[in-house]
Amino acid sequence: MNDFPPTPGVLLAGGLARRMGGGDKPMRRIGGRTILERVIARLKPQCDGLILNANGDPARFFEFGLAVVPDGVADFPGPLAGILAGLDWAAEHAPQTDWMISVPGDCPFLPADLVERLHAVRAEQSTQLACARSGDWRHPVVGLWPVGLREDLRHALVAEDLRKIEIWTGRHGVAIATWPDHPFDPFFNVNTPQDAETANQLAKRNPDA
Repeated sequence: MNDFPPTPGVLLAGGLARRMGGGDKPMRRIGGRTILERVIARLKPQCDGLILNANGDPARFFEFGLAVVPDGVADFPGPLAGILAGLDWAAEHAPQTDWMISVPGDCPFLPADLVERLHAVRAEQSTQLACARSGDWRHPVVGLWPVGLREDLRHALVAEDLRKIEIWTGRHGVAIATWPDHPFDPFFNVNTPQDAETANQLAKRNPDA
């Protein structure tokens, strides 16, 4: 039983993966498992249900057993659209929940205490939002979002054409939870074939990651 409010999770895989040469980054294999398998295994015990934000044919993700929710805003406007899709899903399918967490679908080494610590730092600092940092790097996509702000986010995306997460979160107040970035960065993300090779080496050296 978790000591924080019920929190569904949205795994963000709605991008075009241009630096990877296209395709679905979460389906790349790291240490014998797809990145998506790793993300699900790490987040499932922490969350009250998971969904996948992805565009195109949802059937390609059928084996993972997750609801696949596309962007509700056209033309691939970035991760804020995926976060909004997750908040809309939570409002409709989990109306008893006030929070949702988002993570990129290309982070194979997420921490096991992610949701707990984001809730703790948000409550500590009395903010509406929380996000993660490792070392000197802030990860605004790894965030805790109140479902009650979804219409504000929709207005920012559609009426203001806002794309930068930190501009929007800065309006509402965001607390930062920090993790060490050694022996490896828990928020290392696989953007390029070179990153995939680095991730495979990390997985070999850190089998419990």
